[in-house]
Amino acid sequence: LFVVGDLSPRMERQLANVRGQFPEVVYLCPTPSLICNSTSVVNYGLTSGVRREESLILPDSQACKRMIDLVVSLTAITLLLPVMAAIALSIKLSSPGPIMFSHKRIGLGGRRFHAWKFRSMVPNAPQILQKYLDENPELRAEWELNQKLKNDPRITWIGKIIRRTSLDELPQLFNVFLGHMSLVGPRPIVDEEIRRYGQTFRQYLRVTPGITGLWQISGRNNTTYEERLAYDEYYVQNWSPWLDLYILLRTFKTVLLCEGAC
Repeated sequence: LFVVGDLSPRMERQLANVRGQFPEVVYLCPTPSLICNSTSVVNYGLTSGVRREESLILPDSQACKRMIDLVVSLTAITLLLPVMAAIALSIKLSSPGPIMFSHKRIGLGGRRFHAWKFRSMVPNAPQILQKYLDENPELRAEWELNQKLKNDPRITWIGKIIRRTSLDELPQLFNVFLGHMSLVGPRPIVDEEIRRYGQTFRQYLRVTPGITGLWQISGRNNTTYEERLAYDEYYVQNWSPWLDLYILLRTFKTVLLCEGAC
């Protein structure tokens, strides 16, 4: 795909709809914002341009990423079954209610799926939250900003532990094995977040959401929502197996040190 001329906002929006369908896009009048790790300068006669490789849409790249997901998720599930059994027992003994919790999320191409987690909240969480906000109106702004509270009264004692160590997300290994998620990718979002993603939502739909990603290893809850969107966009534009490997290795350090966790 060749793109000639300066990119107006309207042209950029139109291009975003088709860019992910071509393995290579050449911009003959590039702007600095187009430069990233997946671009290279090319010459065409008397003119030059910037070629951006859309490696994520190549069949070989997708097959490689899926194979890694299958092997690693199956191995991790096998090795971590005793840990998951211990967590499940602790949840069952700490409060009444189900062991697992699922929430509908948006996946690759806009397909919806249920992302699984270990339950970390009390069964009557909505009522507890409403009562807490009514009694502490100064915290309502904090909740409305990011739908999070630093000291959330809904979280059980075992929930605080598994959230801080990210062990509550271990059931998502089954999501990875089934193909709903990937080991690495943007965090899966809910329908209410689409409006906040804006133009980045088109990029989000091009990849399978992941258990970990650039956001998780770059501060997580210590970052703003806008920074999270920037991380997602960077990942889509610069994906490579080596970037996935780097993120996975950094994830171990982030989890062990509980970096950026509430």
